[in-house]
Amino acid sequence: MAANGNANGNGYSDDPEKQKLLLDEHEEKHFMSSEVVRDIIIGVSDGLTVPFALAAGLSGADVTSSIILIAGIAEVAAGAISMGLGGYLAAKSEADHYMRELKREQEEIINVPDIEAAECAEILAQYGAEPHEYEGVVNALRRNPQQWLDFMMKFELGLEKPDPMRALQSAVTIALSYIMGGFVPLLPYMVIPVAREALVGSVILTILALLIFGFAKGYFTGNQPFKSAMQTAFIGAIASAAAYSIAKAFQK
Repeated sequence: MAANGNANGNGYSDDPEKQKLLLDEHEEKHFMSSEVVRDIIIGVSDGLTVPFALAAGLSGADVTSSIILIAGIAEVAAGAISMGLGGYLAAKSEADHYMRELKREQEEIINVPDIEAAECAEILAQYGAEPHEYEGVVNALRRNPQQWLDFMMKFELGLEKPDPMRALQSAVTIALSYIMGGFVPLLPYMVIPVAREALVGSVILTILALLIFGFAKGYFTGNQPFKSAMQTAFIGAIASAAAYSIAKAFQK
């Protein structure tokens, strides 16, 4: 009895049931750096660095811990709102751009279907398909306008349909991440009344937080964790040192 489906030299079978079984048994371990992860990285990174530099600069100006704390909290609030709004507008712009391109592509499929079919064939040819191989695919897409539209959006324009809640989620994620990061360098000023002593605690705590954050960022995004940790901590240290030095220079 002949087996269902054909198999090539690589063991591939065109039997849909066997294909599904193979896919179920195969687990690919890829980390997808989602948009949420990107928003968290943006929020925490700026949240740790900007208030840290502000607190260091004010410490260099010999002001009290209470003033630094008030200024730091005000900056964290303003920064969270600004960063969150920026994330919202960026995501909203992406969604608006997608809808404009979707409408334009839809009109082209209706008004000039032959040209769109030729573009579809050209895309498939770029992936190594021969004319006799992609002709059936093009015809199948032409019979399904919605799938055809999705195909052209993804493979011609490289655009994915955005989540309708993406803009709001981005704003909230970035803002909360900024607040979480922003309070780390301010914690010592809440318990240590002398600014210079609080600065030492702030430096130690923030550099440690930057190292941990940088390591986690490198680990989850597939980069070198230790290198990422050192780079992140170095940037934060440079920013705070610059702010402190400038404050000291103007004080003199």
